[in-house]
Amino acid sequence: MPIFDHFDFLAPHYETFISAKDPQELWAMADLPVSGALLDAGGGTGRVAQFMSGKANPVVVADLSHKMLVEARQKDGLRLVCSQSERLPFPDETFARIIMVDAFHHVYNQAGTAHELWRTLEPGGRLVIEEPDVRVFSIKLLALGEKLALMRSHFLTPPRIAELFQYPNARTRVETGKLTAWVIVEKIHVEGSQG
Repeated sequence: MPIFDHFDFLAPHYETFISAKDPQELWAMADLPVSGALLDAGGGTGRVAQFMSGKANPVVVADLSHKMLVEARQKDGLRLVCSQSERLPFPDETFARIIMVDAFHHVYNQAGTAHELWRTLEPGGRLVIEEPDVRVFSIKLLALGEKLALMRSHFLTPPRIAELFQYPNARTRVETGKLTAWVIVEKIHVEGSQG
Protein backbone atom coordinates (compact mmCIF):
# COMPACT_ATOMS: atom_id res chain seq x y z
CA MET A 1 0.00 0.00 0.00
CA PRO A 2 1.30 3.47 -0.79
CA ILE A 3 1.89 5.83 2.13
CA PHE A 4 -0.14 8.54 0.36
CA ASP A 5 -3.47 7.42 -1.06
CA HIS A 6 -4.38 9.71 -3.95
CA PHE A 7 -7.97 8.49 -4.02
CA ASP A 8 -8.67 9.12 -0.35
CA PHE A 9 -7.23 12.61 -0.84
CA LEU A 10 -9.24 13.30 -4.01
CA ALA A 11 -12.51 11.71 -2.87
CA PRO A 12 -14.39 14.84 -1.70
CA HIS A 13 -13.58 16.66 -4.95
CA TYR A 14 -13.34 13.74 -7.40
CA GLU A 15 -16.58 14.40 -9.25
CA THR A 16 -15.74 18.09 -9.60
CA PHE A 17 -12.87 17.09 -11.90
CA ILE A 18 -14.14 13.74 -13.27
CA SER A 19 -17.78 14.30 -14.07
CA ALA A 20 -20.35 11.66 -14.87
CA LYS A 21 -20.99 11.11 -18.56
CA ASP A 22 -23.98 9.95 -20.53
CA PRO A 23 -24.51 6.35 -19.39
CA GLN A 24 -26.30 5.11 -22.51
CA GLU A 25 -23.12 3.95 -24.25
CA LEU A 26 -22.13 1.86 -21.22
CA TRP A 27 -25.69 0.53 -20.90
CA ALA A 28 -25.42 -0.78 -24.45
CA MET A 29 -21.92 -2.24 -23.92
CA ALA A 30 -23.09 -4.02 -20.77
CA ASP A 31 -26.37 -5.13 -22.41
CA LEU A 32 -28.56 -3.52 -19.77
CA PRO A 33 -31.11 -3.81 -18.31
CA VAL A 34 -30.65 -7.27 -16.86
CA SER A 35 -32.45 -9.26 -14.20
CA GLY A 36 -29.62 -9.89 -11.79
CA ALA A 37 -26.89 -8.16 -9.84
CA LEU A 38 -24.36 -5.68 -11.21
CA LEU A 39 -20.92 -4.98 -9.75
CA ASP A 40 -19.08 -1.73 -10.37
CA ALA A 41 -15.54 -2.82 -9.47
CA GLY A 42 -13.31 0.08 -8.48
CA GLY A 43 -16.48 2.18 -8.62
CA GLY A 44 -15.22 4.89 -6.26
CA THR A 45 -17.80 7.60 -5.64
CA GLY A 46 -20.52 5.74 -7.53
CA ARG A 47 -20.40 8.33 -10.34
CA VAL A 48 -21.08 5.54 -12.88
CA ALA A 49 -23.05 3.10 -10.73
CA GLN A 50 -25.65 5.73 -9.86
CA PHE A 51 -26.93 5.41 -13.44
CA MET A 52 -27.22 1.63 -13.18
CA SER A 53 -29.99 1.69 -10.56
CA GLY A 54 -33.09 0.27 -12.19
CA LYS A 55 -30.96 -1.46 -14.85
CA ALA A 56 -29.88 -4.29 -12.49
CA ASN A 57 -30.67 -5.31 -8.94
CA PRO A 58 -28.79 -4.93 -6.69
CA VAL A 59 -26.12 -2.49 -7.89
CA VAL A 60 -22.94 -3.01 -5.86
CA VAL A 61 -19.95 -0.66 -5.75
CA ALA A 62 -16.69 -2.22 -4.57
CA ASP A 63 -13.70 0.04 -3.99
CA LEU A 64 -10.56 0.01 -1.86
CA SER A 65 -10.86 3.69 -0.87
CA HIS A 66 -13.08 4.14 2.17
CA LYS A 67 -13.33 7.88 1.50
CA MET A 68 -14.52 7.31 -2.06
CA LEU A 69 -17.24 5.05 -0.68
CA VAL A 70 -18.25 7.76 1.80
CA GLU A 71 -18.99 9.93 -1.24
CA ALA A 72 -20.87 7.04 -2.90
CA ARG A 73 -23.07 6.75 0.19
CA GLN A 74 -24.75 10.00 -0.87
CA LYS A 75 -26.21 8.30 -3.94
CA ASP A 76 -29.42 6.29 -3.71
CA GLY A 77 -29.80 2.62 -4.54
CA LEU A 78 -26.18 1.47 -4.21
CA ARG A 79 -24.74 -1.24 -2.00
CA LEU A 80 -21.18 -0.41 -0.96
CA VAL A 81 -18.30 -2.78 -0.20
CA CYS A 82 -14.76 -1.78 0.77
CA SER A 83 -12.59 -4.35 -0.98
CA GLN A 84 -9.55 -4.93 -3.12
CA SER A 85 -10.44 -6.00 -6.64
CA GLU A 86 -7.91 -8.83 -6.32
CA ARG A 87 -9.90 -10.38 -3.45
CA LEU A 88 -13.56 -9.69 -3.96
CA PRO A 89 -15.71 -10.84 -1.00
CA PHE A 90 -18.41 -12.43 -3.14
CA PRO A 91 -19.21 -16.06 -3.95
CA ASP A 92 -18.47 -17.48 -7.38
CA GLU A 93 -20.89 -16.46 -10.14
CA THR A 94 -22.61 -13.68 -8.17
CA PHE A 95 -23.05 -11.02 -10.84
CA ALA A 96 -24.96 -10.97 -14.12
CA ARG A 97 -23.01 -7.86 -15.13
CA ILE A 98 -19.69 -6.38 -14.02
CA ILE A 99 -18.34 -3.01 -15.06
CA MET A 100 -14.95 -1.46 -14.30
CA VAL A 101 -14.65 2.11 -15.55
CA ASP A 102 -11.32 3.94 -15.62
CA ALA A 103 -9.98 1.83 -12.76
CA PHE A 104 -8.15 -1.19 -14.20
CA HIS A 105 -4.89 0.73 -14.59
CA HIS A 106 -4.99 1.60 -10.87
CA VAL A 107 -5.19 -1.91 -9.39
CA TYR A 108 -2.16 -3.53 -7.79
CA ASN A 109 -2.44 -6.87 -9.57
CA GLN A 110 -4.20 -6.75 -12.92
CA ALA A 111 -4.05 -10.49 -13.57
CA GLY A 112 -5.46 -11.14 -10.09
CA THR A 113 -8.21 -8.60 -10.67
CA ALA A 114 -9.11 -10.17 -14.02
CA HIS A 115 -9.34 -13.58 -12.33
CA GLU A 116 -11.66 -12.24 -9.62
CA LEU A 117 -13.90 -10.45 -12.09
CA TRP A 118 -14.18 -13.66 -14.10
CA ARG A 119 -14.78 -15.77 -10.99
CA THR A 120 -17.66 -13.61 -9.79
CA LEU A 121 -19.31 -13.32 -13.22
CA GLU A 122 -22.20 -15.73 -13.69
CA PRO A 123 -22.52 -17.96 -16.77
CA GLY A 124 -24.28 -15.95 -19.45
CA GLY A 125 -22.95 -12.78 -17.83
CA ARG A 126 -21.03 -9.89 -19.32
CA LEU A 127 -18.04 -7.89 -18.07
CA VAL A 128 -17.09 -4.48 -19.48
CA ILE A 129 -13.73 -2.89 -18.70
CA GLU A 130 -13.59 0.73 -19.89
CA GLU A 131 -10.11 2.26 -19.98
CA PRO A 132 -8.30 5.21 -21.53
CA ASP A 133 -6.70 3.81 -24.70
CA VAL A 134 -2.97 4.03 -23.98
CA ARG A 135 -2.20 3.58 -27.68
CA VAL A 136 -3.36 7.20 -28.20
CA PHE A 137 -0.64 9.85 -27.75
CA SER A 138 -2.64 12.09 -25.38
CA ILE A 139 -3.37 9.08 -23.15
CA LYS A 140 0.34 8.24 -23.12
CA LEU A 141 0.88 11.74 -21.74
CA LEU A 142 -1.83 11.12 -19.13
CA ALA A 143 -0.11 7.87 -18.14
CA LEU A 144 3.20 9.72 -17.79
CA GLY A 145 1.51 12.39 -15.67
CA GLU A 146 0.09 9.76 -13.33
CA LYS A 147 3.55 8.20 -12.98
CA LEU A 148 5.05 11.61 -12.15
CA ALA A 149 2.31 12.11 -9.55
CA LEU A 150 3.44 8.77 -8.02
CA MET A 151 0.08 7.13 -8.63
CA ARG A 152 0.03 3.34 -8.80
CA SER A 153 -1.00 3.40 -12.45
CA HIS A 154 -0.04 0.73 -14.96
CA PHE A 155 -1.81 1.11 -18.29
CA LEU A 156 -2.24 -1.92 -20.54
CA THR A 157 -3.30 -1.84 -24.17
CA PRO A 158 -6.86 -3.09 -24.75
CA PRO A 159 -5.66 -6.29 -26.50
CA ARG A 160 -3.38 -7.02 -23.52
CA ILE A 161 -6.32 -6.64 -21.14
CA ALA A 162 -8.36 -8.98 -23.34
CA GLU A 163 -5.54 -11.57 -23.16
CA LEU A 164 -6.07 -11.80 -19.39
CA PHE A 165 -9.38 -13.57 -20.08
CA GLN A 166 -8.09 -16.69 -21.82
CA TYR A 167 -10.79 -19.03 -20.54
CA PRO A 168 -12.35 -21.77 -22.71
CA ASN A 169 -15.84 -20.30 -22.28
CA ALA A 170 -14.85 -16.63 -22.71
CA ARG A 171 -15.91 -14.60 -25.71
CA THR A 172 -13.86 -11.39 -25.75
CA ARG A 173 -13.89 -8.37 -28.01
CA VAL A 174 -12.40 -4.88 -27.97
CA GLU A 175 -14.21 -1.73 -29.08
CA THR A 176 -12.54 1.64 -29.38
CA GLY A 177 -13.58 5.27 -29.38
CA LYS A 178 -11.54 8.42 -29.78
CA LEU A 179 -9.71 8.18 -26.43
CA THR A 180 -11.40 5.21 -24.79
CA ALA A 181 -11.43 1.46 -25.28
CA TRP A 182 -13.82 -1.17 -23.97
CA VAL A 183 -12.88 -4.78 -23.36
CA ILE A 184 -16.10 -6.77 -23.36
CA VAL A 185 -16.00 -10.30 -22.00
CA GLU A 186 -18.93 -12.70 -22.06
CA LYS A 187 -18.97 -15.89 -20.01
CA ILE A 188 -20.59 -18.41 -22.32
CA HIS A 189 -22.84 -20.84 -20.51
CA VAL A 190 -21.61 -24.38 -21.16
CA GLU A 191 -23.81 -27.23 -19.96
CA GLY A 192 -22.21 -29.33 -17.24
CA SER A 193 -19.21 -27.05 -16.61
CA GLN A 194 -18.30 -24.42 -14.04
CA GLY A 195 -16.29 -21.18 -14.41
